[in-house]
Amino acid sequence: MLNETITAIRPLDDEAITAARALQGRLTKPAGSLGALEALSVRLAGLAGVCPPPIPQPAALAIFAGDHGVHEQGVTPWPQEVTAQMVANFVAGGAVVNAFARQAGVPVTVVDVGVKATLEPAGALLDRKVRAGTRDLSVEPAMTREETVRAIEAGMQVAEDLVAGGARALLTGDMGIANTTPSAALIAAFTHADPAAVTGLGTGIDSETHARKVAVVTSAVVGLNAEDPIDILAAVGGLEHAALTGYILRAAALRVPVVLDGVIAASAALAAHALAPGSVGAMVAGHRSAEPGATVALGYLELEPLVDLGLRLGEGTGAVLALPIVASAVRVLHEVATFDSAGVAHK
Repeated sequence: MLNETITAIRPLDDEAITAARALQGRLTKPAGSLGALEALSVRLAGLAGVCPPPIPQPAALAIFAGDHGVHEQGVTPWPQEVTAQMVANFVAGGAVVNAFARQAGVPVTVVDVGVKATLEPAGALLDRKVRAGTRDLSVEPAMTREETVRAIEAGMQVAEDLVAGGARALLTGDMGIANTTPSAALIAAFTHADPAAVTGLGTGIDSETHARKVAVVTSAVVGLNAEDPIDILAAVGGLEHAALTGYILRAAALRVPVVLDGVIAASAALAAHALAPGSVGAMVAGHRSAEPGATVALGYLELEPLVDLGLRLGEGTGAVLALPIVASAVRVLHEVATFDSAGVAHK
């Protein structure tokens, strides 16, 4: 499925882009007055290959969950058990992202790709566990190549199923205590940025813990000899990072926009881009995470986030908040009158 998906990712459609730009110029508003929304609508027309593109609703959110062996290095004060506890909270509908999703009318699917604990079956929970947490990336590769590919393909299948179920946009979500550490390592590895510059405070750690976290990320990246994107993911990534990579790639292959959440999604987006550069055409940066690595990753991908609210929660919250903006950008092409049809004079 991985090779098939990468092969299916094609460049944006030039004719649809030209048509969308021309239509934007005929709408009853000053040219360029909608700023980044105009560029977004044009790009989504290129993605869909038609102008106007489909309105990206209904949308669907998938939260990929996994645990991390690097937790043993004391990179976060939160106990690892919180991953499984928060998964249960998502399934019960009690997390922040659930509240935001209800507001936006977005169904939430929770996917266990690597939670250390054994989870009880539940309606909104998919069991796609590859292994019970990764290995400690500061000691050995976090995953084998085979495990990484399995996680990537699990994410692809989730995307495939959600789109087959009617989703016209996919939103990224994640859960995994200590997962900002592998995120920082992935961002440093793919962008060649200084590990210290992309390693943030995560859930809110003190200076001593942050210094330890920077040291772990630096050591992991300095000792990384891999060049193949899958090998990089295997060495320093997480199971949820790999699954998100597949989810993003499959969205791009299906010509469906994928709204990225925060730093975990941004690091997975780098892996997707490395595997298939054309996949960036499907990516929409929902928000600018307070984690410094997110800004570095989005800058590398040349994606401008839609909102900047100082969020650092994860879960998919920023992606859900951004969805109405994405939908509004496209709706303009569907519903706003042209100067000629409205009888409005223009220069």
